[in-house]
Amino acid sequence: MNWYYLIASVLAFVVGLAHSILGEVLIFRRMRHNGFIPTNGGNVLSEAFVRIIWSTWHALTAFGWGMSLILLWLARNTSLNGTFTVLADSVAVSMLIGAILILIGTKGKHPGWVGLLGVAVLIFLGGTA
Repeated sequence: MNWYYLIASVLAFVVGLAHSILGEVLIFRRMRHNGFIPTNGGNVLSEAFVRIIWSTWHALTAFGWGMSLILLWLARNTSLNGTFTVLADSVAVSMLIGAILILIGTKGKHPGWVGLLGVAVLIFLGGTA
């Protein structure tokens, strides 16, 4: 068992869960009137734009959970070859790029970058273990 990958998997899942829950509570709740999917963008966004932002928001969580499952699988398979290393490194680099984008885009004020950076670091550490 690669404990670094396992912890990275759990962290990626938790970051995704927090992302969706907090997005609904802090952002989309105010944009929702009579339905599951928010539609009210005020004077700035049309209904179509609000819908795609909501869909994209939760799609990002789904992608993060997919990466979490990949990491869980990698954690359980300790005899990894070069193909699996590329897979782990791809997830790590994706998480690192996401962390950098959030760090720069929010000037460090959004905590999501810390979670994504943590996942990336754990994957890199797991690759050396």
